[in-house]
Amino acid sequence: MALNKAQLVSEIAKRAEIKKGDAEKAVNAFVEVVSDELAKGGKVTLVGFGTFSVIEKKERTGINPRDPKKTIKIPARKTAKFKPGKSLREKVNVNAGKKKGKK
Repeated sequence: MALNKAQLVSEIAKRAEIKKGDAEKAVNAFVEVVSDELAKGGKVTLVGFGTFSVIEKKERTGINPRDPKKTIKIPARKTAKFKPGKSLREKVNVNAGKKKGKK
């Protein structure tokens, strides 16, 4: 199951006991602040949750998907990265050993 922005806003509003409009402003502000900081090359750390940062990917050679016999140059670029914190990793991995149908 995936959570879209509208569902996230609703869930935040419910848990924080605030209006949906206020929750949406908070979500939008969070996204804007994180985006602005990453655009400057900085990072955002939320202890226990994780760290948003920017990494640089080097130029590399790849295979042309339209013609697998040809190679193409993939240019160097910067991209956003998220590294989960200890608390988030532990929460996500609580059910890691439990697969559907197994107990």
